[in-house]
Amino acid sequence: MELVCPAGTPATLRAAADAGADAIYCGFADETNARNFPGLNFSPEELSVSVAYAHERGAKVLVAINTFAQAGNTGLWKQAVDNAAACGADAIIAADIAVLDHAADKHPDVRLHLSVQAAANTPEAIGFYTETFGVRRVVLPRVFSVPEIAALNREIDVETEVFVFGGLCVMTEGRCSLSSYATGKSPNLTGVCSPPDHVDYAEDRAGRMKARLGGFTIDCFERGEPAGYPTLCKGRFSALGHTGYLFEDPVSLNAFELLEELAKAGVTALKIEGRQRGKAYIASVVSAFRKAVDGLSGGADASASIAALKALSEGGQQTTGSYRKTWR
Repeated sequence: MELVCPAGTPATLRAAADAGADAIYCGFADETNARNFPGLNFSPEELSVSVAYAHERGAKVLVAINTFAQAGNTGLWKQAVDNAAACGADAIIAADIAVLDHAADKHPDVRLHLSVQAAANTPEAIGFYTETFGVRRVVLPRVFSVPEIAALNREIDVETEVFVFGGLCVMTEGRCSLSSYATGKSPNLTGVCSPPDHVDYAEDRAGRMKARLGGFTIDCFERGEPAGYPTLCKGRFSALGHTGYLFEDPVSLNAFELLEELAKAGVTALKIEGRQRGKAYIASVVSAFRKAVDGLSGGADASASIAALKALSEGGQQTTGSYRKTWR
C-alpha cells in the first residue's frame, strides 16, 4: 500500500520524502485548501522546487485544492489547479465539482483524487465522480468500518485511500458547520477550523479555566488540568443529564494494528494527517509507518516505533476511530 504523508511547509515536505513517503500531499497558501493556517503552505514557486525534490527521491506530490469554491468566484480555485499542474504535481485532490471539472478539462494528464471533503461513500456517488471527471482515487470518509471498506471496494473499480494516523477530524462528514456557526469561518469554505483569533481562555470564579471559541464556552478545566484547544466538535457538552464529548473525543487516530486488515480489504493508500505539524513529528510518524508497511511483506518489525508515537497523539491518547465503530 502507498504511504501518503502530509507537508505544511517545504521543510516538512523534505522531511517526509527523506523518511520514505511514497506520496506527499500539500496545499497553496490561500483559501483553496482546508489547512489554511498562518505560516503554513506553499507558494507556486516553493511548490515547484519541492516537487523536484520529492521526485528526485522517488516520491509523488499531491496538491490539495479541497475547499469548496465560492459561488460566482471560482477564479482562485481554477488558478490553483493551473499552478499545481504547472509545478508538475502528480495529482490534484479536490471535492468541488467546478474544480474537478476545470482540472479534467484543462489538465487531463494530471491525476484526480476525490477529497474526503466530497464525502463519497456509496458506489453510486463514487461512480458519478469517476465517470464524469475521470477520478482515479477516492479518499474515503472516516465513518467506515474495515468490512464496509472491503464491501465497497468489491463494487467499485477505483483506488481507495484511508486515514490511519493523526487528528480524527470528520469535516463535511458532519461537523464543520459548527466552526462556521461560531466564527464565520470553516475548513470547508475558508480552510480554517476554530481560528486562533477567535480563541480565548478565562478563569471563572471557582478558578476553573474556560476555553472559548467565538464567545462560546467549549470546555472547562479544573485547576491544574491541562487546558485543550477549543475545537467545537471536540468540546464537552451537557445534554440529557450527561456531560461529555458528545461529538468526538480529543484523541488521535492510530490504525497501525489494522494495516493488514486494510490491505486485505483492498485499500490502495494509507494517509497520515498533520499538515500543521513540524519536521520532527513528520519524520517520526512517516518513518514508523514506513517500517510498518514494509513489515507487511516480511520487512522490519515496527511495533516499537509505532508504540513511541503515542507521545505524538492528541492528549497522549489513541483510538481506531470508526474502523471498529464501538460507539454503535
